Amino acid sequence: MPENQSSVSHFLLRGLPIRPEQQGAFFALFLAMYLTTVLGNLLIILLIRLDARLHTPMYFFLSHLACSDICFSSVTVPKMLMDMLTQDQSIPYAGCVTQMYFFIIFAALDNFLLTSMAYDRYVAICHPLHYMTIMREGLLTGSWLLSCANAMSHTLLLTQLSFCDDNTIPHFFCDLGALLKLSCSDTSLNELLIFTAGLAVITLPLICILISYGRIGATILKVPSTKGICKALSTCGSHLTVVSLYYGTIIWLYFLPSSNTSSDNNIIATVMYTVVTPMLNPFIYSLRNRDMKGALEKLINRVKRIEWWFPRAMGRGKRGDIVNLLDSMNC
Repeated sequence: MPENQSSVSHFLLRGLPIRPEQQGAFFALFLAMYLTTVLGNLLIILLIRLDARLHTPMYFFLSHLACSDICFSSVTVPKMLMDMLTQDQSIPYAGCVTQMYFFIIFAALDNFLLTSMAYDRYVAICHPLHYMTIMREGLLTGSWLLSCANAMSHTLLLTQLSFCDDNTIPHFFCDLGALLKLSCSDTSLNELLIFTAGLAVITLPLICILISYGRIGATILKVPSTKGICKALSTCGSHLTVVSLYYGTIIWLYFLPSSNTSSDNNIIATVMYTVVTPMLNPFIYSLRNRDMKGALEKLINRVKRIEWWFPRAMGRGKRGDIVNLLDSMNC
């Protein structure tokens, strides 16, 4: 066959390193985690959309991070759950490449969004008078373009490789590194791109985050009791927690030598940043952020008012009462 064609029509995903008798319990666990991820991040998006106090660049980036987390988990978890349920672990070649493409997009997008949010806090605290001028939606557009370009470059190079004989991927999704190990072609160019893109997508954003918070710390030490700075810092703790979870697992997986000795360790680390971290993000931002907690309480109060007024208004047959109620709550 031509060198740029694959002799493999499908791949087999080995899945998670769990025993057959534990499949049911882990299926229920990961299904619950996935539903929590989707519903929790949808709640974040809804709160930011409904509360006018959250219509700021910081929460604009947070809403897109929540959307990205939903998509990030949806790329891998539904397929993993289907494999656990049906015991059919095969995936077509085209489906495998597509899954890898979207996985790389949303993994890179999370990096850029976390960096943009750190830069947002830096500008808000260190240059508050120019905040609305500096923080533009162009940062988000650039993040999407860079993520798509990065994923497309990896995908195009992958499609030039040949895959022969062995088609078992020792993972629960189509991981780029695992696919390169199965190829019977020269992968030196692919590996060079992985190294270069890793610097641009992982290392540089992390350095920018550290620099931003270093500047923020220096500014706070100069003005330790300013009320405006305290308000601007209300989301820093949440953001730092998310950054620590996300980059901690990535560093363990890709940069520490001990993480490469066991395939099972790699799978566990990947589950951490593809399943666990997107699920925890809504809780971290909701429980550690006063503005988000205030928006959640406001939403709960709206629901309670509707539950109390709606049956009574319908019982009296006064449609105008319902319209006035909804208008008063900006619905």
